[in-house]
Amino acid sequence: MGLNTTNNKLAGFSLIELMITVVVVGILAAVALPSYQDSVRQSNRAAAKAILHENAQFMEQFYTENNQYDQTIGSVAVAIPFAQSPKTGTIQYNISLQSVATAAFTLQAVPAGFMVGDVCGTLTLTNTGVRGTGGTVAQCWDR
Repeated sequence: MGLNTTNNKLAGFSLIELMITVVVVGILAAVALPSYQDSVRQSNRAAAKAILHENAQFMEQFYTENNQYDQTIGSVAVAIPFAQSPKTGTIQYNISLQSVATAAFTLQAVPAGFMVGDVCGTLTLTNTGVRGTGGTVAQCWDR
């Protein structure tokens, strides 16, 4: 019996094929990552706006019960129920009463963590429903 001398080539990827694949994946990631980050920012912003509205509703109820925004009839200062966004987990916005008086208030959501440097900046909401932002109100509140 003789030796079998057929050429058995090993199947695999060449270095060029592997490098082309890496470049394609890199291009896809470079295109997808900013879009993903923008979606995350919009989601975090939406959560902060919802909490601002919840706190505003609390303030209106407080006013109904005490006939003033700043303190109770017994002179206890008002405290908003939600001081961060999201309510649990990593803080993306710090929520606070920027100003409060007997007949007016302004709530604010200051960016924190991942949201620092967001184009919308600090979001505000007043007792009359006036919405403010560090960016364009239509872009930051209506989207």
